Amino acid sequence: METINGTPVTEEQIQAWADEAEAGYAVERFKKRGRPSLGSAPASVIPVRMEEELLAALLHKAEVEHLNRSEAIRAAVQAWVDA
Repeated sequence: METINGTPVTEEQIQAWADEAEAGYAVERFKKRGRPSLGSAPASVIPVRMEEELLAALLHKAEVEHLNRSEAIRAAVQAWVDA
């Protein structure tokens, strides 16, 4: 008998899973993978180098404002662009 993580699996269960797979799945019922999108188009990843002191200040400000590092950098760039 087949097992999954030590639990016996019957031939009937295997056949039921095969039938379900052959019938197809509603894609909407599955959890989306990956990071949430930032907008309607794919985002670009932009590596940035910065001095330790600037990074420490950024991380401190991000923590105070309950942002992650990426959110803090995006907010700073957006504020600069909007100024």
